[in-house]
Amino acid sequence: MSGRRRARGSALASSFFVGQTMTETSPSASHSAVSPLRIAVALILLVGLGVWAYTLHASDAASRALSFSLLTGMAFGIVLQRGRFCFFCNFRDFVEKRDPRGVLSILTALAAGTLLYHVVFLAWVPVPLPDRLPPTAHIGPASPVLALAAFAFGLGMAIAGSCISAQLYRLGEGSPTAPFALVGAACGFVLGFLTWNPLFLSVISEWPAVWLPHHFGYTGTLAASLGALALLALLVLALAKPQPSAPAETPTLSGAFHRIFVEQWPGTIAGIAVGIISMVGYFRVAPLGVTAELGSLARTAADTTGILPETLYGLDGLRGCATMVKEALFSNNGLFVIGLVGASFASAIVAGQFTPTRPTSGQVFRGLLGGALMGWGAMIGLGCTVGVLLSGIHAGALAGWVFLTFCTAGAWLGILLIHRFA
Repeated sequence: MSGRRRARGSALASSFFVGQTMTETSPSASHSAVSPLRIAVALILLVGLGVWAYTLHASDAASRALSFSLLTGMAFGIVLQRGRFCFFCNFRDFVEKRDPRGVLSILTALAAGTLLYHVVFLAWVPVPLPDRLPPTAHIGPASPVLALAAFAFGLGMAIAGSCISAQLYRLGEGSPTAPFALVGAACGFVLGFLTWNPLFLSVISEWPAVWLPHHFGYTGTLAASLGALALLALLVLALAKPQPSAPAETPTLSGAFHRIFVEQWPGTIAGIAVGIISMVGYFRVAPLGVTAELGSLARTAADTTGILPETLYGLDGLRGCATMVKEALFSNNGLFVIGLVGASFASAIVAGQFTPTRPTSGQVFRGLLGGALMGWGAMIGLGCTVGVLLSGIHAGALAGWVFLTFCTAGAWLGILLIHRFA
């Protein structure tokens, strides 16, 4: 009897902590014919977003950045959804299944973006003088507080089942956890604002923003970054297990359509696309990031209710996913996020992966708790896996590598704890 009780308890815990996450983070693509109605709905949505972008571009010069942010967000959302590009889920697949494809996709994105960023740097800042930094690049302080924030973010990813960028594109898939994870992240931002001043005054203010080209030059930084990513790729391949490959098919028009719009894109293609979008977004508007708008909404709400500290020391002078009390309806990052969610929704509709379900209590709990940890980590760390890790490593910021290291450690601990208690 006790054995049956333990088995039943284990099954319940597994469903609470693991089962729902696995279901919603790896939706299976339908292999049936794509419905013309789904294609029509997706096209209407994408055309509507495109018309909005054109209207913004044509209205005045100041709105052109808003237009481009919306288009960039659309491209990013499609790549995330089609490539299943999620920092945590790809890492979890490697830890649990020794499947290297997702992690190699992330490493490809980091390598491609690093190379392309340096092309831009050579045009904007030909000589990396000690007193100069590339305009707007995400180069923040690499302090012990950043390590703590990254660790909390990684642990939150494991609990919620996805990083914040993936929660956004899964919002377009009807994920039952994503809304609660984003609400939790907003609450985490408020907690971050309330704890910012003592952390900044005691630790963060004492640590510099380290830009690697100041120490190694462009050639040394590029060689070291690509070399480190290559070593990580070799380590992943050495630890990987053989994965099943799809049987070869006779090329057909319908098969090509299915591979592009229904099946998951190869990791290399998704990674290169992410790197290109990162460079283009930085070149035209700002480095990629998905938390600035969410943090600004949280900061505005906290200010309105009177719980925001009168002064957030040094925050607005640091680089990263900047937050501010909102005065305008739309911002560059806000339209980027709208484009991301809208385009991922259109992509999911075509693929038959828009599958909204009623949330369980476990999904609500995991979303709120994991989101709060991610929100606190993103606020204190000045960004997330996109704003600090991706854009930071692309820019040659030491902070990006610190975030990668400790975020991975937090995610790994989260996976171990979930398996331990499940």
